[in-house]
Amino acid sequence: MTTRRQLFAQASVAAIGAAMLTRNIAQAAPAPAADLEPAGSGQLKALSEALAKAPRRRDFKTVPMILTDASYWDAEALDLVIHYKGGPKQLWDNTDLESPWLNLMRNAMNAQIWSWKHPDFLAVSATHGSAHLALYDDHIWAKYDFPKMVKDKFKTNVFIEQPSASKAAAADYENPKGAYSPADNSVTVLQRRGAVFLACHNEIWEFTRGLHQKGVNPDKLSHEQMAAEFTNHLIPGAVLTPGVVGTIPELQLAGFQYIK
Repeated sequence: MTTRRQLFAQASVAAIGAAMLTRNIAQAAPAPAADLEPAGSGQLKALSEALAKAPRRRDFKTVPMILTDASYWDAEALDLVIHYKGGPKQLWDNTDLESPWLNLMRNAMNAQIWSWKHPDFLAVSATHGSAHLALYDDHIWAKYDFPKMVKDKFKTNVFIEQPSASKAAAADYENPKGAYSPADNSVTVLQRRGAVFLACHNEIWEFTRGLHQKGVNPDKLSHEQMAAEFTNHLIPGAVLTPGVVGTIPELQLAGFQYIK
């Protein structure tokens, strides 16, 4: 017969295990330090801090085609973005890896912050299409030979590197080679400025479906397992949605200005 003490001990172990699992999930993809936000951006800074603490589940074994439960996407982080009280709020529909998408976001942020005097301006990238490749870590880039897919135009995921310009003094926003200049176009740097990059489950599912059909499958994974692996290797700070195209209306209803 199990004693009350044994039951208490078992419950304690279970609670500790659950807490450790929750902590591991929450720390699986910490956001980069948001340290390039402009002076006076109190609401944007608060959002960045909240997003850095919001859990990102990256321990999937399999994922289904259509996500019907919020535990499969970054629901808490996404909710923070949707209900952001600052503004203005701009939503970019980014689909082309080789387009000037990061430069356009950077220019919009610069003009809104310093020209129009909106330090709490929030830029959000609704990322899918080939641009979604920028949201996978170096492990996935190497394992699935992304450089070959992009015809060796990019040997690694250069989109998450931090150029030397990112080390320039943050206060010197007019520096033509500084942290806010074209020399500093990077997903990670824009995250440090408070920008948010939304990842797309539907893009993950369809992209891995294509790889699976072509036999690009080093570990002989099922489609559901491969989609889970790609999900688990999203870059730090990315916010996984159940599908970017279907999430765009939710953001528009919350007051985001949509840019195609």
